[in-house]
Amino acid sequence: MVKIAITGKGGVGKTTLAGTLARLLAQDDYQVLAIDADSDMNLASAVGIEKPPEPLTEYKDLIRERAGETGGAFKLNPKVDDVVEKYGVVGPDGVNMLVMGTIEQGGSGCMCPASAFLRAFLRHVVLKEKSAVIMDMEAGIEHLGRGTTRGIDLMVIVVEPGMRSVETASRIKELADELEIKHLAAVVNKSSSADVKPHLEKLGISVLGEIPYDPEIVRADFENTTILDIGSSSVDSIKDIKNQMIDMVQNIENG
Repeated sequence: MVKIAITGKGGVGKTTLAGTLARLLAQDDYQVLAIDADSDMNLASAVGIEKPPEPLTEYKDLIRERAGETGGAFKLNPKVDDVVEKYGVVGPDGVNMLVMGTIEQGGSGCMCPASAFLRAFLRHVVLKEKSAVIMDMEAGIEHLGRGTTRGIDLMVIVVEPGMRSVETASRIKELADELEIKHLAAVVNKSSSADVKPHLEKLGISVLGEIPYDPEIVRADFENTTILDIGSSSVDSIKDIKNQMIDMVQNIENG
């Protein structure tokens, strides 16, 4: 089983990448679970799901039953093994999808029941053999402060040309090291990787591939469709990235 988290600063294209990777892996006969862990909750449109599931944080009774009462005692490891079947939806190519939702009690030290429930789910979600979990994380680095990405196999940072994006990647790398997330890689979007690749390599972040600027991605967004369904030329680039990503994870597993 492969667990991948897609992150990066806002506007770099991480949600498009996450949704497309989920579909492509499903087309390769993986059992795929796509998790929208971004507060903007746009992953459904990138996968091609017209009616996304309700965020898990909206199920107050479920969280209360599984994780306890807000302000009182709660379970650190609530039951989560039935969540995908009961609260997810199935989209194109058989991609299963869940939406995490936002936690009202913010802050890196939040140990409210909703936070405990979501952490337990992300930590313990298990699917069948040859399966993949693709998580579209919040923009920036806040999610790392909450520790929701513990237990992933690979964190993919989407960057675009410019030092601001590289600086965000650097901060993500620092926090990932603190959380003992050992394996990071980058995807360069909207340009060639030539300008930013040396900066990323200095940080110890390898580049999986690049996605050239493609106006079809913008058209897909305006037409509320996916780049797979619109026939974008950038899909070939993402297929190459997917193959590099799987090779990297397999190398990690083989030591």
